[in-house]
Amino acid sequence: MKAPTTRLSPLRLANVIALTGCDGAGKSTLSEDLAAAFEALGPVEWLYLGQSSGNIARWIQDLPLVGPPLGRYLVSKAKSSQSKNKTAPGVATTLVIYLLSQWRAHKFRRMLKLNRRGVIVITDRYPQAEVPGFHFDGPGLGAVTLESGFSRALARREQRLYEWMASHVPALVIRLNIDADTAHQRKPDHRISVLRDKVEIIPGLQFNGAQILDLSGSDPYPQVLESATNAARAACEND
Repeated sequence: MKAPTTRLSPLRLANVIALTGCDGAGKSTLSEDLAAAFEALGPVEWLYLGQSSGNIARWIQDLPLVGPPLGRYLVSKAKSSQSKNKTAPGVATTLVIYLLSQWRAHKFRRMLKLNRRGVIVITDRYPQAEVPGFHFDGPGLGAVTLESGFSRALARREQRLYEWMASHVPALVIRLNIDADTAHQRKPDHRISVLRDKVEIIPGLQFNGAQILDLSGSDPYPQVLESATNAARAACEND
């Protein structure tokens, strides 16, 4: 279900270039190469704005009386709960999903600090509040059935958090499009059902009215890099 992007007034971020797209489209490689290309223009930073479940897993594993097995189990449950036709997650799993979003917001605040210092920021992925689900960089709790009042309260807080992040609009969103079969050939460890969902949903995201450059992840990479670099330079020069 599509939610309102945000109730907050959009704030355009100069010198922030966001890469988005399905797994296997090449956004990580392209974002890193863009960061390298911009080093001659001034300070530049590459940031990954996914939920980074591995960091949360390590934090949970370090808690007293929890231990590595339970940490891995909870994060695995949080990720699997994003799939369709799953039963309502328990309170512990709900809390982990919420912590994953808080960790994303922590990295987002770091991006804002860099931006205020005049640093050019290239991001791999970018949060949005239009469609729920971590698969699409949206609110994780909005994509699951919640039964307890505590879980629903966390979901409301998480939705507001994503609306706040989405109110910060990148100077340019570069979206790499690819078909699910090609994505699965490149990422055989990813479930094809998830890749199909991403291929269906991500091309329709508007990122709160951001300028979007759509490129094909199946085109020759030098061509993709040149188009992305030219568009990113133009976006930064216009700020």
